[in-house]
Amino acid sequence: MRILFGRARARLTALLPGRRDVVDMRRGPRRDLLAGLTVAIVALPLALGFGVSSGLGAQAGLATAVVAGALAAIFGGSNLQVSGPTGAMTVVLVPIVAQHGPSGVLTVGLMAGGILVALAVLKAGKYMQYVPAPVVEGFTLGIACVIGLQQIPNALGVSRPEGDRVLVVTWRALDEFAHRPNWTALALAVAVAAVMLIGARWRPTIPFSILAVIAATVVTQVAGLTSAKPIGDLPSGLPAPSLAFLDLGSLGTLIAPAVAVAALAALESLLSAAVADGMTVGQQHDPDRELFGQGLANIAAPLFGGVPATGAIARTAVNVRTGAGSRLAALTHAAILAVIVFAAAPLVSKIPLAALAGVLLATAIRMVEVGSLRAMVKATRSDALILVLTAVATLALDLVYAVIIGLIVAGALALRAVAKEARLEEIPLDRGDHSVEEHALLAEHIVAYRIDGPLFFAAAHRFLLELAEVADVRVVILRMSRVTTIDATGALVLKDAVEKLARRGIVVMTSGIRPGQRQVLESVGALELLRLQGREFATTPEAIQGARAHLESAGVMRPVPAQTSRPVSAETEETVG
Repeated sequence: MRILFGRARARLTALLPGRRDVVDMRRGPRRDLLAGLTVAIVALPLALGFGVSSGLGAQAGLATAVVAGALAAIFGGSNLQVSGPTGAMTVVLVPIVAQHGPSGVLTVGLMAGGILVALAVLKAGKYMQYVPAPVVEGFTLGIACVIGLQQIPNALGVSRPEGDRVLVVTWRALDEFAHRPNWTALALAVAVAAVMLIGARWRPTIPFSILAVIAATVVTQVAGLTSAKPIGDLPSGLPAPSLAFLDLGSLGTLIAPAVAVAALAALESLLSAAVADGMTVGQQHDPDRELFGQGLANIAAPLFGGVPATGAIARTAVNVRTGAGSRLAALTHAAILAVIVFAAAPLVSKIPLAALAGVLLATAIRMVEVGSLRAMVKATRSDALILVLTAVATLALDLVYAVIIGLIVAGALALRAVAKEARLEEIPLDRGDHSVEEHALLAEHIVAYRIDGPLFFAAAHRFLLELAEVADVRVVILRMSRVTTIDATGALVLKDAVEKLARRGIVVMTSGIRPGQRQVLESVGALELLRLQGREFATTPEAIQGARAHLESAGVMRPVPAQTSRPVSAETEETVG
């Protein structure tokens, strides 16, 4: 009991902030404070926009940016990660809002936070590195398309149509705009997006998003453009933490959405942290601690009316580019947004929804890395297929199904590629001490094959077909020293081949079976079959000698004096065939 308690305490200690985090924050406070200010300016319109897109309102986005941003900065596994509401999470939340309402979203966030903490304790963070790059690229492309389409109703100045499928909602919004066009809203959205995209190329360090939003707000207020609908009233400050929102009656139906939200939060946060590491020198995030921090952030954010959060790649990139070196920058970002919530809510409430739509449209466009997509498509046909399939599934289904489909297809294609590496190759018999006549007679009745690569379910059927074509010989020798792995299917196929060839009067002998392969062969009875007939040998030369003895007993060859056969060591086996 003491041992278990000690291990649990050590595991929890490893996930909590340490002394080094405080030391890092003292090294360059001015640089971190400036980076935090810059990120806050960039994050403000995004937090508002994603809050509106989620269906819970701008205040939910701000609450998430403040609460989740601060907790993830303190407890997360990256010194440079900036967390908050993101477009990818918004894509998942929209159907949850449509089916379960705001209370369902907040309950899902709380449950997802608990799942993330459990994953951190179970050390699951390291497994995220096995997600293939084409899946990530296709996932990102699909998210960018969904985020862009989600902004169409606000960009066109129409009420959001009913439905949780983004393509259906977009079509209905376009139809409504065609009947009652709102050119003011469209002009604001296009202008804000254009300023952000052009400005980013001209002066990347200037936060054109906030400048464009301020300009759009001023224009609509001065000109009195009532057709440009504003965000609306925002509460001054964060609500008191409460569990009143919990939808206990729907917990059973919310488990699947909670798992989806947790999976997305884990994937996006660890991907963002990895991107931050790649942009710097000497930084290395702790994946399990990052999951722990995101879990706590998602448990706390719903208590204050926030939505589920993840690490935000765009804001994290801005944080790194502006010189952040520690967690102080992300904490500063959260603190500045908190000040805005408490002091500037009346001003923020006047921002036009169309302007926020323009911000998110530009964000969606900037998410698409054309160079990376082009390189991935040109790499292999498999990579291109996985990328396109994941992107289409993200757009047509949802994010979690898209990732699952991408992983399944990537795994199937990888197995197909590995299976092709398995080869059944005929090798010449070693002449040894045999005369030319004897060697010719041996070659006439014995055929030796070397199995290279994995012998598992994906390659086993082809192996059996090739081996079944063997004819006009008395003995087949299978050299297995180069078999890299074998599973139960491969072992069963080997056993089946031995039995089928035996029914045709052909004896099968094996050589070089590795210790690690014996358990699998023994479990299906293949090894016992070979042992009973005395046809398993350590080396290929010994197998050839056994084959010769079999031919002598069958009267095909005449016996030769025992001294003509030479002993062969295990080392010699590696040079034969």
